[in-house]
Order: sequence, then C-alpha cells, then structure tokens
Amino acid sequence: MRSVTILGATGSVGESAFDLIRRASAEQPIRTVALTGGHNIARLAEMAQALGAEIAVTAWPELLPDLRAALTGTGIESAAGAAAVAEAAARPADWTLSAIVGAAGLAPGLQVIERGGVLALANKETLVAAGRLVMDRAAQTRARILPVDSEHSAIFQLLGQEKAECVEHISITASGGAFRDWPLERLPHATVAEASCHPNWNMGQRITIDSASMFNKALELIEAHEFFNIPPERIRVLLHPQSIVHAMVSFRDGSSTAHLGLPDMRHAIGYALNWPERHALPIAALDLAQVGRLDFSAPDERRWPALRLAREVMQAGGAAGAVLNAAKEQALDDFIAGRIRFTDMAPAVEHALEQVARASDFAKSPGDLETVLYWDDMARVAAGAWKVTA
Repeated sequence: MRSVTILGATGSVGESAFDLIRRASAEQPIRTVALTGGHNIARLAEMAQALGAEIAVTAWPELLPDLRAALTGTGIESAAGAAAVAEAAARPADWTLSAIVGAAGLAPGLQVIERGGVLALANKETLVAAGRLVMDRAAQTRARILPVDSEHSAIFQLLGQEKAECVEHISITASGGAFRDWPLERLPHATVAEASCHPNWNMGQRITIDSASMFNKALELIEAHEFFNIPPERIRVLLHPQSIVHAMVSFRDGSSTAHLGLPDMRHAIGYALNWPERHALPIAALDLAQVGRLDFSAPDERRWPALRLAREVMQAGGAAGAVLNAAKEQALDDFIAGRIRFTDMAPAVEHALEQVARASDFAKSPGDLETVLYWDDMARVAAGAWKVTA
C-alpha cells in the first residue's frame, strides 16, 4: 500500500489530487498520511475524514480550535502553523504533492527533499526562488522531483530518454488569460473580479490573476530552465487560446513532438501519482474533431511584460529568481487590495529587481533557506514601496 501526503489540499490542485486518490481502486490502495490547508477548515476536515488521514494541518494557528472541533471523535490528529506544515511534510510518505501557493511552499517542499522522498511539485515558486538549492539538494539526498505543472509534466513526458544535445528548443503554451483580447488601453482599468475569471482553467484566484498578467508563465519559464537545465534562449512561449497543447519539444533534425490533452489538472497529477507507470484516469478523451482548430501565435510583451522580466532574471541568475517571486507576490497582494492597478504589477516587480540588485551577494545563488527568505523579505519591501515612489 502506497502512502501519500497532500500539501495545500484545499486549493484547486489539491482538490484534483483528492479526487484521484479517493477514486483509487482496491488493486491500487493508497494510505493518506497528512493533509494541509489554509482557511477552509470545514473542507480540510471533510477531506481528512474521507481519506482517513493521520493528521490534518492548517497553516493558520488561530484556526486550530476550529480544526480540532471539526475532527472531534475521528481519531485524526490536528495541528497548525508553518512549523506544523513543515513537520507534516517531513513525515514518511511514499509520495508528497506540494500544491501550496506561493513562497510558503518552499520550506515544506525542502522537508520532503531532505528525507529523500518523492516530491510531486505543483508549487512553481520552489524552483523559481531556490532552483539551484532545491535541485542540488535533491541530487544529494536522492530525492525524486516530479513536475505537476501541466506544461512541465508535458515536457517531462516528451523528453523521455532523449539526449539533451538533440533538443533544439522547448515551447510552453499560454492561454493568454482573461485579458488576451482586451485593447491595451483598457488594461489599466481592469478589476480584480475581471482578472479572476480564466477562459479555460478552473483555478484559484491568485493563479488566475497571474495567468491574466502572464506572471504565471514567467515563473514557468524559470521553472523549466531550472528543472530541465535548458538555456533560457532555448525556451519559448506560444500563445495557444485552446489550452490543448501543453508543451512542445523541437529537435535538431527539424521535427517536433507535442503533448495534448484537455485542460484538466488531473492529467499531470495522475501521471505523477502513477509514475513510472501510466494508469487510466477519470478524464474524457481528447476529440480533436470536436475541438476543431488549434491556434498559435507569439505573445505580445507590451501586453505581458512579465515575460521579459523572466528572461532578464534567468540571465542574471543568483538571487534574481527569489526577488522576482517575492516581488510578484507583493504586487499581486497590492492589486487585490486595490492599492495598485493591474498594469502596475510588472513595474513594481521591475522596481524591486532594480533596487535589490544593488545589494552585495545578489549575483550569488542562495545556498540555504534562510538566505532565500532574506532576499524574499527585501523584495517584498521594495515592491511594496513602488506605489509611493512611482
């Protein structure tokens, strides 16, 4: 019997994983070690009971009494706080999904790596903020990292046993999000509600807004660079409104292979959950005749300046990824709170990068979690100050 842990169980990716694990057949039994979540205590408790988890953890200490009350009589342990989330990740499990949103996912993910576990990584920020640290430590502990972002799962599947020197470039696709077809002059007036509606994917608010600004794709560019060790100039973004092709790999012989599937996160989660095998999943088969057409174009970086920032960060290296990630999170917080406009987010992030780049050791890749968090703090302060200085 396999054992699993879901970090970030009550988010959209965690819910998809919950669905797959709940459907596991008697021939493939799964035991749930830990589930972690945030504010949605009722749902976290419900999921923990449905899967018979050993422990349920909320990231918010003030909600521990509510969680304990919800689990009364179930025999399921409860805990709260960032340290408790990290402790849950450190518990032995055969497979751990990191679906926590933001930099908060870094410390628990490192706990899985430290024990040499299998980390199914849906948290982009882990590799963006600390790519070298994470990949080097995984090599030392012999931990296995499996990508769960749909684009990176696709690349992982497409590369297979291909030799790196045979790869000409890789392409990750982007739907364009909520504002793909908006006139540029309308973007400064976009509301949080408008940015929170994705045309293809059912995701949480923060990642949906990141899709509209293309900051999610900026993070994915950096993630692909770190995970697959592919030079930045050989990673491309294609605008693909249908979200059917998730990634393509082009080879030096002029041929390309593509990974196609309906926009459903259970594809990538299920592949990682069953790897190295490929099992049947409760997802409709792709019918290209019904889809009818697949469109592709190059993204306009005037509309999505986040893509330019990602390339600059990959070229800079060092602490630039940690700074970009934290500044993006701060800018997103400020937009959601109404302190800045939608089009102010990229300038705020760029300002943070320019300011923090003046610090000593910026060009050095962080060697431990404490250093990552140091740059994280500096970036948030710089990005938050932009609205005052701009």
